Order: sequence, then structure tokens, then C-alpha cells
Amino acid sequence: MDLTDTSRPADALRTELSEGVDRWKPSVHVMARGMHANPEISFEETRSAEAAATLLEEGGFTVERGSCGLPTAFTATAGSGDLVVALCVEYDALPQIGHACGHNLIAGASVAAALALAPLADELGITLKAIGTPAEEHGGGKVLMLERGGFDGVGLALMVHPVQDGLTYNPAGTSAQAVGRYQATFTGKAAHAAAAPHQAVNAADAAVLSQVAVGLLRQQIPGDHRIALYVAEAGHVTNIIPERAVVNFECRAFTLPEYEALLERVRRCFEGAALATGTQLTIEATEPLYEPLVQDDALAAHWTSAMDSFGKDTSPSAGLSGGSTDMGNISQVIPSLHPWLSIPGADVPIHSHAFAALADTPEAYAVMFEAALALAWTVAAAATNPTERERFTGAAFSRPNPQEVTP
Repeated sequence: MDLTDTSRPADALRTELSEGVDRWKPSVHVMARGMHANPEISFEETRSAEAAATLLEEGGFTVERGSCGLPTAFTATAGSGDLVVALCVEYDALPQIGHACGHNLIAGASVAAALALAPLADELGITLKAIGTPAEEHGGGKVLMLERGGFDGVGLALMVHPVQDGLTYNPAGTSAQAVGRYQATFTGKAAHAAAAPHQAVNAADAAVLSQVAVGLLRQQIPGDHRIALYVAEAGHVTNIIPERAVVNFECRAFTLPEYEALLERVRRCFEGAALATGTQLTIEATEPLYEPLVQDDALAAHWTSAMDSFGKDTSPSAGLSGGSTDMGNISQVIPSLHPWLSIPGADVPIHSHAFAALADTPEAYAVMFEAALALAWTVAAAATNPTERERFTGAAFSRPNPQEVTP
């Protein structure tokens, strides 16, 4: 790390940041555990957002609640430098299984890093923003905030994401898939299932055929593409031929052209099912498109250096085989860092009950605070490297036509 441009030695700056994380550990730990104990799903994270915002206020941040017209978003600001740094704070949970993606740890790492950096913001010449971004799992909170001005002026953005044990801490070369989510609705004609089935148009049959077609398509797509779906509605009683069926589905790929090609092939599966059954079909997007994730090489190098000093595995990685994040949209327009945070002993997949339990263990919180320190060191390194600072300052995000964005 190049910290030679500061008024003090690099080791002294690192030490102060370490002391800052240590100072806030008890409060951040309480916040993260409280989020885990009281999981809130997308756009309903009232308690979680308030807990993070209140703690940041205690650390000297000025907090705007309800940023970008989203009740559970916030923007906490400290410092007034020309380099604007965003630490993204996620806190939404998954329906039914709680914090099975470890967003309580994401929030804890970003908030702890922000609290440690705040007293040094002016020395580092940064405007530090801890941005509460709701609805990562479903709803694309960051996409909405990006469109509505929540990231205007930001020159670099950072966060971490917990994963199962055994994955490298090196973010270089890793990415995440683009994902789009949709609702396909088949409309047919109801009739008595015994007296007049021949007069019906069975929408449930269309749902079945679409599932079969998508299942057969999976054999013919690249191994890193993903299709998932479930039937949300296909009838209510046995003696009525269903006149309406709803299938929710998603497509994923690591590049946008591949994603668009996959989506078209899946769309044809639904169109074929409608044609075969005589039903009418509508397909509507249910969430914003999540774009592929781009890791900034310089930020990745600073993060890896920090993790090396902690004795973590930073060997090169081929990346994860699947997964998506709305941080991808941020990374497409702002230099970003989104490394994986491997929880020791977590030998189960994310988005499972078992992983949710492991996200509330001493081991998980220990690596959360290591990540907080690594994030703080990464910000300090980028801010005090003249070449990188110039690049990040020049990369400050500005919406092309902000007047056209409707909150």
C-alpha cells in the first residue's frame, strides 16, 4: 500500500484505523446481532436501517433518512474532501430463512469501517458516505438509488459479502452474474372440470408445459448460465379448470449479451406453451435488472494486501459459479470493490437455514471486523496514492440526464 503521501507514517495511520475499529466493536456487534435476531425482508428493514443510522450518528455522521424516496434507505456523511467514498450498507434478509446471505455481517463491516475512517476523513481528503441500501435480495435498492441520485459524485464504492468457507479472499477476477426477474401470466378460460372440461382453456397446462420446456432447455445452455422458476398460481380448486396461471422466473449470465440471448430463449419456452394450449401470455419484469459485477484492480490489490497481513488465503480464484448483486450496477459506472468474506467452518451453501445460523457465530463476527479493517485500509490506501486518487476523483459518477429520473 502506498500511504507515503500522508502527514504520518503508513503504520501509524493503520494503527489508528485499527484502534478505531476496536473502539466501535461492542456497539457494532450489538447492531449486527440485533439485525440477525430480527430479520426484515426487502423494503421493510425499518429497525435495521434505523439501528445503523443511529450508530453512525453517534460516530459523528450527518444522516439523511429515507434517501432517494426509499423509507429504509439512508445516507450518512462525514468529511468534505474532493474524493467521495461510498461504503454500502446492506441489511435486508431473505423470506422465511432470515439472514441466510449474511447481510447482518455486510452491515457490520461497512458501518465499523465507516466509524473508524470518520475521524480521519479530513486528513485523508475524503467525503465519506455510508449509504444504507435496502432490498438487495429482491427489488434492486442500489439500482433505484443510483437512478435517483444517491450515488452522484461518488468516486469509489466498497462493500464485502460473506460466503461459505474455503473461498479465496482475493477479489481479482471474480464477478457476479447479471440477473433479470419476470412474471409470466397465462390467461385461459374456466369451466367445470367434470361437466364441461372441453369448453375450457387450461392455463395450468401452459404452466406445466413452460416448466418442461425450460427444463429441456437447460441441457442446451452454457454451464455458467442459470434459469430458475416456480409456479406462483395455477388454480384453486379441483372442480374448476384454471383460467389463470402465474410462473415467476429469472435468468442469469456473466455478460449482458449472454443474458439477453438466454432471456430470449426462455421467453420462447413460455410463448410455445401459450401457443400449444391456446392461452394468452404476458411477461412483465418484476425487478430492475442486476448487471454483472466489475472489481476494480487497484482496490482489489489494496484489499488483498490487507488480507495477506491477516494470514488469509489470497490465492488467485476462478470466481464463484453463480450469484448476483445490485452492486453490479454500481460497479458498471463507479470503480468498486465487492470481495468475498469466507466464514471459517461454514461448509454449507448461502441461502440456507444452516448458513443463517452460522452468520451469527463468533467466527462470523471475527471475520466481519477483519473485513471492516481491510475496507478502512483500502480506502486510506486509495485516498493517499496520488495516481489512484486522481483517477477515482475523476471517476465521480454523474447521471446522464438526472432531470428525467422520476423518484
